[in-house]
Amino acid sequence: MSGAPPVTARSLVKRYGEIVAVDHVDLTVERGDVFGYLGPNGAGKTTSLRMLLGLIRPTEGRVQLFGRDPLDVGARALDGVAGFVEGPRFYPYLSGRRNLRLLADLDGGTPERRIDEVLDVVELRDRAKDKVGGYSHGMRQRLGIAASLLRDPQLLLLDEPTTGLDPAGMRDMRELVKRLAANGITILLSSHILAEVEELCNRVAIIRKGQIIYEGQLDELLRSAAGGYSLRVSDPERARTLLLNRPGMEAVQLEGDELRVQADEAAIGAASVVLGQARIEIFALVPHTATLEELFLGMTEPEPEPGAEEAA
Repeated sequence: MSGAPPVTARSLVKRYGEIVAVDHVDLTVERGDVFGYLGPNGAGKTTSLRMLLGLIRPTEGRVQLFGRDPLDVGARALDGVAGFVEGPRFYPYLSGRRNLRLLADLDGGTPERRIDEVLDVVELRDRAKDKVGGYSHGMRQRLGIAASLLRDPQLLLLDEPTTGLDPAGMRDMRELVKRLAANGITILLSSHILAEVEELCNRVAIIRKGQIIYEGQLDELLRSAAGGYSLRVSDPERARTLLLNRPGMEAVQLEGDELRVQADEAAIGAASVVLGQARIEIFALVPHTATLEELFLGMTEPEPEPGAEEAA
């Protein structure tokens, strides 16, 4: 395995006639990332993943997996790469083990002990002899990951792995992803469940209308919306008057019996001193940071049409 990043995509474009599904996408997934790929329905996520796996050809641009381009070297570019797009598929009339055996044989053969190992990883060993047609949706999703792990991948691409799962199934899938990441597998995860991405991922990319509008560290994105505080004090009206127009205070608003301010840490510290000197007691000082869901919606929701408010 080369030292190149697991995924690099440069100026990736996919057109269907006059429709541009993916519009000059640049992506880099580094080793050890749990990388969240986010976007509204129809934004181009699945099309991008299909191009990354070599399932469809890009109209323009290049993809490299560990430095190998699927268009140049074909299936060899997928050495060390596995995953599924739009859900795994199995023969329902065969057992879970038999399905894995067939897939292993198609991929060049795998020892039986490896099938046992991946069944243990996804906690399906005790149901391996049952027909897949009797599996729950969550079990089929886990069997899909087991099938991907047969290749002992260094990069795992998962497209909406928790879609359709109940809360217990979602919890189990999240724990599985954490275990795989802890074992050194780089994971590219497409999901619309933003709380899940916030829990699992260290880096994210957000795609809107086929274009990447953010790529970077998740914690940096969340910090970019930081700076808001709520204060509960003994005299909110007088506190508001004292804090108005102080350096570093971008906004001071009274909402009910609470003050809402936009300020950095230094400014809020100085404000606490001012309030103390004025003998105004501070009962609570709570920092506010936006959730990934709030940021995502703010970045991806369509802007209202001109004149829409007047028409309403």
